Amino acid sequence: MKDSVTQTPHYQPSGRECELFETAQNNGLPLLLKGPTGCGKTRFVEHMAAKLGRKLYTVACHDDLSAADLIGRYLLKGGQTVWVDGPLTRAVREGAICYLDEIIEARKDVTVVLHPLTDNRRTLMIDRTGEELVAPPEFMLVASYNPGYQNVLKRMKPSTRQRFLSVTFDFPKPELETAVVAQESGLDVKKVASLVRLGGHIRALSGMDLEEGVSTRLLIYAATLINSGMGITQAIEAAIIEPLSDDEDVQTALRDLVATVYG
Repeated sequence: MKDSVTQTPHYQPSGRECELFETAQNNGLPLLLKGPTGCGKTRFVEHMAAKLGRKLYTVACHDDLSAADLIGRYLLKGGQTVWVDGPLTRAVREGAICYLDEIIEARKDVTVVLHPLTDNRRTLMIDRTGEELVAPPEFMLVASYNPGYQNVLKRMKPSTRQRFLSVTFDFPKPELETAVVAQESGLDVKKVASLVRLGGHIRALSGMDLEEGVSTRLLIYAATLINSGMGITQAIEAAIIEPLSDDEDVQTALRDLVATVYG
């Protein structure tokens, strides 16, 4: 869990998402970010929190994340049992931003806790202590998920989804993605353009065992390796081909595609 952003991370808007975030913040409305892995959702939240000068608590949700992990629990310290707030409780108390990354990965009891925070009540009930916290106007709840990973067992219920404002993220257009990757990696724009073109070709592939296309994050990794002096082929192998698939046939097809793009 990360609880602060020390400087404003670079983020290149692709639409009016920054305006939406700020308006939601000013009006105490929760916001849901939808989009594929590695397209910039977390960076966007970090950018906006720093831009607005707000403290940020980020929670990476997973299968074992429970409501108690968010709210808090009693712990033994120095021979005494003391209550320790979780990140959601701290964010409510402090009027900070709480960001739940990939919320559908969390256990079902988490959404039950969030419902009173995402309607006109804006309250958080701490059953263990008997407290009922009322969120100050500054508090904001932001969540994200990847619709492409939804299945029968992990699907956001309409009763939860309709409590949030929503905005869809996708991979940037080539010219914007080129600028972002160049900014983040320091690699020459012309060399970055070839990587972005490769990424576009991979995303356009069909009939292959790829859950998703290559993320902007992986393109940045590849560009960073190249900018550090690593050969293009080796960098792409380590940052793109290996992370995307363990299947030898898929990897071979990806290498063929790299050869087509780079000649």
